[in-house]
Amino acid sequence: MTFKAPDSLAEQIAHHLAERIICGELKACERIQEQKVTQALNVSRGSVREALLILERRHLIVIPPRRGAQVAELTPHNVKSLYTLVMELYILLGKAVADSWQVEADLAPFRIIQQRLHDSEQREDIGAFMEHSFDIMRAGFPFANNPYLQGTVENLLPAISRTYHLVLERRKGEMGQFLKTFAALLEAILTRDHQLIRQVLLGYGEHNCQLVLAALAEP
Repeated sequence: MTFKAPDSLAEQIAHHLAERIICGELKACERIQEQKVTQALNVSRGSVREALLILERRHLIVIPPRRGAQVAELTPHNVKSLYTLVMELYILLGKAVADSWQVEADLAPFRIIQQRLHDSEQREDIGAFMEHSFDIMRAGFPFANNPYLQGTVENLLPAISRTYHLVLERRKGEMGQFLKTFAALLEAILTRDHQLIRQVLLGYGEHNCQLVLAALAEP
């Protein structure tokens, strides 16, 4: 296999490995050997090492001293910790959008994403649905104008994506639940209701966290 990257080679390698982790092809605690990746993708070992550091920063792998890289484990504690943090960040982002939009046309990008999510749900296309769901956050970044918030959210999205995939593979009907949540969130943003934004997102986070924990408990 020849691996071609138009931009950053390390980023492309990281994306390739991330997709395999998110979809479950690479299992929790599985070793990721630099030499095998180098040979499989026909890239330099240095680029693979850089890619692994990117994946570590995005919480998809861990690199214990003298043991090499391995896929991060999804423990109940890790899942709860992840959702606790991510939902607070989403709330900050939602409040920023609510405070910053001036005319309803400013919210047009969210309406477009909403339609794309609906179309993906109809096709039962989990991959496209997940990608569009994260487009919601990216559409909110300009309203927040906070590079620290944006950077933190971006680094956590792959880990969240891994949990979404785990749930949606088992319960495709949850796509419909997400659409209802997004509709409620847009309504809260339209009315600039901070309390409702928090209520909607915390409710969704708790719901999804419990589904992930249930999936992990399955034999």
